Amino acid sequence: MEWTRSETLALASHSCVQCDGLGLRLSEREEPAQPCHCVLRAIFRACYARFRDCAAKEKYLSRVTLHAIQGADHKSTWSRKDEEFMADFCLVSRRFLSETEYGIFRYHFLLGAEWKLCCLKLKMDRGTFFHNLYRLQQRLGRVFRELQPYALYPLGEYFHGESKAVTPTRLESINVVPIRPPVGRPHIAMPTRKVA
Repeated sequence: MEWTRSETLALASHSCVQCDGLGLRLSEREEPAQPCHCVLRAIFRACYARFRDCAAKEKYLSRVTLHAIQGADHKSTWSRKDEEFMADFCLVSRRFLSETEYGIFRYHFLLGAEWKLCCLKLKMDRGTFFHNLYRLQQRLGRVFRELQPYALYPLGEYFHGESKAVTPTRLESINVVPIRPPVGRPHIAMPTRKVA
């Protein structure tokens, strides 16, 4: 995936010394520009804020929406986007984080524990905790943006975007040859009992 300056400029921190507030870091080699860490953390924070909004809503406020699916038979499907977003947020995070990072994610972001309690529970010092915290925000920010076919960020595309055309695949018919049952039933000699 190629990152452009127009999508990273608004997310970049103006005081960032790595990208000078532009959002992209250029390399000396002929590689494409990569997003700055401040942009990736901003993407994570935007997704986390939406996760908290979805979780804080009353259940009667959740809406069911009808979406048209492009395909051969032009069907529609019903969905609950708030619940789907919360599930995707948690499952994608679980899949892409290590055990240590997921422990920090679970205690700090999902359960809302402060850093002191997290450090006590995970048996790590403050510096290690915050280094791991920033690293997991950067990793998840990149994953949320580059996830295929449906990324969690931008949020507008996730909640209100068009469903992507998926080409249906047909399995070729395979001639299945059944296994023939045995012709005759084998005779098993049963021991006879003597009646006394």
